[in-house]
Amino acid sequence: MAGADVTRTDSDDDAQMTAAARAAAALVPDGAIVGLGTGSTVAHLLPVLAERAAGHVFVATSASTEQLAAELGIEVQRFDRLAHLDVAIDGADEIAPEGWLIKGGGGAHVREKIVAANASRFIIIGSARKEVRRLARAVPVEVLAFGAEATLHDLRRFGEVVLRSPELTLNGGLVADVHARLSDPRTLAVQLDGLPGVLGHGLFGPELVDDIIVGRADGVVHRVIDHRRP
Repeated sequence: MAGADVTRTDSDDDAQMTAAARAAAALVPDGAIVGLGTGSTVAHLLPVLAERAAGHVFVATSASTEQLAAELGIEVQRFDRLAHLDVAIDGADEIAPEGWLIKGGGGAHVREKIVAANASRFIIIGSARKEVRRLARAVPVEVLAFGAEATLHDLRRFGEVVLRSPELTLNGGLVADVHARLSDPRTLAVQLDGLPGVLGHGLFGPELVDDIIVGRADGVVHRVIDHRRP
């Protein structure tokens, strides 16, 4: 778990992420329609996928992912022209033992959740430092620009709210980080989903996740999430 290895370096982290990315890419079937996440994970994942991109269709969750894919010769299609994805691969800011995730460090969590929910298989990859005993980071929340101040006011009942930038996202929203108590992520997720003006948040439940692949110092660990558990 995170915090156990104080000697870990950035190069160790890069190696672990690349190992996890290669393990995830090996799970992509021939001719698959593949959803691509956003953030630091993509820098490790896309070069691996570029080695075997022929025959696949790719969907990006952000302009930055689409740009990096283009630089690597990976053609990306618009998701509004597709009804379903075979597999999606993404990273997470925190990975809890039971499969809960915090995502949205790159601000693309709304689109990432849409892609995850519409993929037959959603694979999370990460390095050992992404593993935590319990979720603790601020939760990214995207709010509609219309009525944004009122929505941000509503969010303050969960904790401190920090607006990242006045610049609008591709969805026409604003991203804020909510420093909420995370002892019960399920209840918090339901409460955030129920607020008018909230476009989406970075809490991803285990029901969305099929595989978690983590690169560690001693090798790659592949965990399959059992959706039969209550």
